[in-house]
Order: sequence, then C-alpha cells, then structure tokens
Amino acid sequence: MTSAADRHHAAASRFVPPTPATLDLHTHTLRSDGLLTPAELVEAAATAGVRLLSITDHDTLAGVRELRRDGPVPAGIEIVPGIEINTVVEKRNHVAEGEVHVLGLGVDPDDDALEAALARQRDARRIRFDRMVQKLRELGMPIDEALEAMPATTEEDALGRPRLARALIKRGFAVSVEDAFRRHLSRGRPAYVPRQGLGPADAIRAIRSAGGLASLAHYAEAGEHLPFVRGLIDVGLNGLEVYYRAYDQETVAGLARIATDLRLVMTGGTDYHGDRETYAEAHAELWVPPEAEPAFRAGLSASLVGEGSAA
Repeated sequence: MTSAADRHHAAASRFVPPTPATLDLHTHTLRSDGLLTPAELVEAAATAGVRLLSITDHDTLAGVRELRRDGPVPAGIEIVPGIEINTVVEKRNHVAEGEVHVLGLGVDPDDDALEAALARQRDARRIRFDRMVQKLRELGMPIDEALEAMPATTEEDALGRPRLARALIKRGFAVSVEDAFRRHLSRGRPAYVPRQGLGPADAIRAIRSAGGLASLAHYAEAGEHLPFVRGLIDVGLNGLEVYYRAYDQETVAGLARIATDLRLVMTGGTDYHGDRETYAEAHAELWVPPEAEPAFRAGLSASLVGEGSAA
C-alpha cells in the first residue's frame, strides 16, 4: 500500500503547528533505517522540546535496549519502548495487496515471544535485502562497495530499502532516497522484491501480548477500508496514527473522526529517518494537541492491564 506521506507532505509543509509537539511516538534510528544513533535521536528530540519519545525501529528493539544499556537519557524526556512492524497484506476484502505498518507502543523489550517474532521478520528482511542487491547487480548497478562502507550491522539490526537507496546514491545511480525508490526499489520497479513476513493480525497479537498499544501507522486510507480496520480491532488493534507530520489538516480531521467513532487511541509522530532534514526541522512540522498525551497514557495503561487478552 502506498504511504500517505507522499500525498500529503507538500500540504503539511505549509501548515504551521499552533504549538510545538511535546510527544513523538514514531521515530527511527540506524538500528533499522534511520541515520542517527539512539542516543543522538534522544538528544535531538529533547533539544526540540519533546518530553515523551518512542523509538519505533522497524522489526527491532535493539535501539531501545541500547539506550537502556548506555544509562540515563537527558533530563526531562521519557522513552516509551516501541516497534514498527512491516506487515504483509494479501489482496482481499477490497484492500489492495501490499503492506500495512503497525506501531507497538509501550511493549516489553524483554518479551520472548515478541522478540522471536521480530527475529523472524529480520531474517526475512535479510533474504529480501540480498535478493535486491543481486537484482541491482544484474541491472548493472552494483552497490556492494557502497554497502561495505556503511556502518556495520548486527543480527539485531533490521535491513531495509533505505539502506539500498543510500548505496545507490553513493554510486551515482540515484539522486535521493525518493528517486531510488521511484525508479528502482518500489513495487513494480526492476529491483523490487516482495516482502515476506507477519500479517497485520499476527503483528497486533504479538504487540498486545507484550503489553503494548497497537496503532496503525500512516494509514490515511483508513476511511476507505473501514471493514478491514474493524477486523483488526477484533484481534486487538487499539490505536490509529492521527497526527502525522506529512498529513494536511483535512486528513487529520478525518482520521480523528474515525478514531473517535471506533474508540481508538490517537497517536502521532514525525516518522523521522534523517535523509531529508534534521530532527528539529521534522519536529517543526509535527502538531500533536496537548490533550493527546494524557489520552495516550490512559490507552497505554489499558493495554498493559489487558496484556495477553487480545483474540
């Protein structure tokens, strides 16, 4: 499924938030497809005025664990352990084949079942990553040397297409991450390989069993696929990302109505990676109303109380 970010970023860039956001529940570090270390991201968020931050790397909690090992975070900022699971959706019920991303907010980083599921996701990512590297070689765009020059990865890191895109840029085969995706790495492009892994229902169950709040990420299409969303609620979905820096005001209002009608917790975040701007610049485009924080905390507490109760 296409990301709403591409459709709404231009409109959002003209919107000036009435107040700075004090929470950001959607960010990425170099442990998945971001550019900052976990400590650098936390420092940047704290400097920007964020009080409640969730690191939601794709399919890995390595960044959260790294912060925990390295000691105290800056005063005045609280870290919510998070995850973003890239799930695979088959074409059914009028929902197009593709991906739906599910945020797991407030999950237990030490939950064995969740970690086992994430490890399988990362294994599938590595297989896909290697197949795409091979496809690029066959297309006359070898990127092996560029990849070797990048920071080394571990089994806990989640490899993704942005890393391939950055290697393509280094080799002169693309001018930006967006250009690399558009011409080489997206569905229907020559180097694309379909994702394998968890479906959204299984991801939601894993998140809820680990005590987390499960929120659909950057799903502007929610209003077009309400039966699909309701089906996910039946298996434990309890949040919807309403406040997203790439959304215009009309989209935010529409998603807020849906979240209210379906009794979903409204979450929000920058989805910061670092390719296009600094964290401060990304944060300046994010608006999350002050009342969202207590509502999120209440939803998080309810998720913890209901741990393991999802169908």
